[in-house]
Amino acid sequence: MKSHSSELSGAASPQVIAATAQSLPEQAGALLRARAFAEPLLSTQTLDTGENILAHADAVAAILKTIGGSEAMQAASYLVYACDHLNKPHEVIAKAFGDNFADLALETTKLVRVQRMARLAQTSASHTAHAAPMAQTAASQTESVRKMLLAFSKDLRVVMLRLASRLQTLRHFAASKLPVPPSLASESLQVFAPLANRLGIWEIKWEMEDLSFRFLEPDTYRQVARLLDEKRTEREASVEKLRQQLAADLASQGITATVQGRPKHIYSIVKKMRGKSLGFDQVYDIRALRIVVPSVPDCYAALSWVHSQFVPVTEEFDDYIARPKANGYQSLHTVVRDGTGLPIEVQIRTQAMHDHAEHGVAAHWAYKEAGTKGYAGVTASGEYDAKIAVLRQLLAWERDLSGQQGAGVFDDRIYVLTPDAAIVELPKGATPVDFAYSVHTNLGHRCRGARVDGAMVPLNTPLKNGQTVEVTAAKEGGPSRDWLNPELGFLASHRARAKVRAWFNVLAMGETIAKGREAVEKLLQREGKTAIKLDDLASQLGFNSADDLFEVVGKDEFSLRNIEIVLRPPEPLPSEDALVLLKKPRHPGASGKGGVLVVGVDSLMTQLAKCCKPAPPDLISGFVTRGKGVSVHRADCSNLRNMVNRSGDRVIEVEWGASTGKEGNVYPVDVSVEAVDRQGLLRDISEVFTKEKMNVIGVQTQSVKGTAWMTFTVEVAESGRLARVLKMVSGLSGVRSARRR
Repeated sequence: MKSHSSELSGAASPQVIAATAQSLPEQAGALLRARAFAEPLLSTQTLDTGENILAHADAVAAILKTIGGSEAMQAASYLVYACDHLNKPHEVIAKAFGDNFADLALETTKLVRVQRMARLAQTSASHTAHAAPMAQTAASQTESVRKMLLAFSKDLRVVMLRLASRLQTLRHFAASKLPVPPSLASESLQVFAPLANRLGIWEIKWEMEDLSFRFLEPDTYRQVARLLDEKRTEREASVEKLRQQLAADLASQGITATVQGRPKHIYSIVKKMRGKSLGFDQVYDIRALRIVVPSVPDCYAALSWVHSQFVPVTEEFDDYIARPKANGYQSLHTVVRDGTGLPIEVQIRTQAMHDHAEHGVAAHWAYKEAGTKGYAGVTASGEYDAKIAVLRQLLAWERDLSGQQGAGVFDDRIYVLTPDAAIVELPKGATPVDFAYSVHTNLGHRCRGARVDGAMVPLNTPLKNGQTVEVTAAKEGGPSRDWLNPELGFLASHRARAKVRAWFNVLAMGETIAKGREAVEKLLQREGKTAIKLDDLASQLGFNSADDLFEVVGKDEFSLRNIEIVLRPPEPLPSEDALVLLKKPRHPGASGKGGVLVVGVDSLMTQLAKCCKPAPPDLISGFVTRGKGVSVHRADCSNLRNMVNRSGDRVIEVEWGASTGKEGNVYPVDVSVEAVDRQGLLRDISEVFTKEKMNVIGVQTQSVKGTAWMTFTVEVAESGRLARVLKMVSGLSGVRSARRR
């Protein structure tokens, strides 16, 4: 295979690899040891592309070397592919080469898997939709791109390994003539090449673009390649002649300059033709020269000389020194015609501008080489500033993708930086409060102020991509209720809003429990029962804890009269009621014969809950207790609801037995009666139950200021019949209400 690097401009960025690999420890013979370590694992294995893995790793190491990678980085290329063939890759690699190598290999392997899954998903989607390669949507790539951003924020060395690996994969397909998955070529063109561009690794960028385009649009590629080849020798000779002429003329004018030829790449030619609706012969910079001079005045002096010697094309002049591009790029661009009338593009810049344009992120990352002024006026006063510059380039790359792949792909997300330069993903419109909650819930609760890029801002300020956010927090405290007001704009994240609501729910629960505790303690004081243990009282009433009791009392879901009944012994029966006899209870069946069945479980002990006393045909539910089998509650029991909220996994399905309701199967239920206290009231009510053949097995009464509250425990075969009996009790003289508890 003919190497594409021979046609490239030599604008590689060795500083990128060298700088990003500076934390990778150099070890004696690391490259040879890594290859020897990986060879038995990889020599017979192949990638999903069909390429031998050891050969692929060899090629990746060679690419890294070409663009300035150290032996340590080249060694890492072998360890990455070894990971998939080791049981405990981190442990094994760390023991042989150190934690740094192991971390890098594992992080890169993880990223490879994420991208492979995204690519497979995209391929499946495109087959379903019968989409053309260049028209594929980027939706399936979105998540992988975001994960890539997060991975890169931790270790830029991963970028270098991935870029070199992807370039080798494209080279493999070109050499083998195998069909290329459109998703792989598309991802290379739309994701990896722009990343290499942002990082200034031009050698990889150009070759990756041309190869990807060749696979995606082979006919167009061949057509442009043929047009270039037709006059290649003639064109290269004319460019060299012009280069020598310009170099000599500038030197004679006392201008120190380096003049270079700039071959144009096929993909960039096609992009320009399509972007400006030009024909091939109208693409001026197929022939191009670059002049690098020491200073800005020299730039304009060189421009003046070029324009005096050739005919300038006025509308093609751009002064990016006076008006730099948004990414800091500076240069003078002009198009002139030579003596034969053929156009040639000329770029003029200083060495500092050239370094910034060629090296991109490396110009920031390797700040020590440039001094405190940095490149192109970008200050890089320390390692933190350098890292921020790198991360902002990655964020800019992500925005490039958004514009390139269609509106809406990234419109709903932004990426901001912590003071430690870690990337935080947030919804569009997010504020410093959203940011605080994304870092840690407790930080969100205590958030009181924020600095964005060093300046204090209101907490409801919408954040923008690439900003650095620092939160000021109180030592303790909670969120403001204003944060939940959508009109005030404090929160854009549903997750953060849920955390604020949860905080206030807990606060409200605490207030409810405190209210219930106060009511119960006042009752105990009034009854002279302050010595009673609150947990014991709660247990007597069917609650698991005192707080559970306080909660339902605080919500007014549990009457204090129920507590009074437990605290007070039954009053002696009036003499005229001496005929009212309490009968011994008949126990309900505990088996399938009229008892309760636990669905799906045989012979499981059950007991009817005392708090709600269920009876057929009540809707019931079981709750597995600790050591006492299944407690059966009415489905509407408030105690059951509380227990389900705490331990929903212990609920079990139960049902009444098939013979329920037959003779011998009865169930105790509680009936509450409120009435005007009068002579003979207890007897009259008891007679109704006796007449209806319902055994009364318990009676509790109390009378306060002429009102009687009475609780009867009666045995019923089924609760449906009880409603008719209670209607009869309600019809008695003085009775205000009669209802089942």
